[in-house]
Amino acid sequence: MILIGLGSNVSGIWGTPAQTINAALQALNEGPIMLVKSSTPIVTAPFGNVHQPDFVNAVAIIKTALSPQALLRRLHMIEKRAGRRRARRWGPRTLDLDILDYNGLIIHPRTNSSASLRLPHAGIALRTFVLQPIVEIAPRWHHPISHLTAAFMIQKL
Repeated sequence: MILIGLGSNVSGIWGTPAQTINAALQALNEGPIMLVKSSTPIVTAPFGNVHQPDFVNAVAIIKTALSPQALLRRLHMIEKRAGRRRARRWGPRTLDLDILDYNGLIIHPRTNSSASLRLPHAGIALRTFVLQPIVEIAPRWHHPISHLTAAFMIQKL
């Protein structure tokens, strides 16, 4: 199962954050990517830098034959189409797309030539805005390293 996290907290060329999430979900169903299922978008407080607007977040299950690195490049292209400008970490953004899990694959930056790719996503267990949508669309999903379900990780928070 390939899980993609989506987030937006500022309006951009695709509209409001909610409209941007909807447009991004459509973009995740184009070309070599097929959207299988998506969660209900939720509004959440910002993570990290809390002095910014609330986020609209969702999680999608996709299918693709793209490698994880090629998928990451494709996600960055979608972010750019949505008007994303990479400014500061955890800052406001028109669109953020993250590979949360790629079929249980484990990639650490020290063993990966693309230092920006780490699988599973390092922050899954700390982010209710990711875990809650996963519980909705993939309740049987288990973290590839800890083997914990998203529901159990939420309880631990």
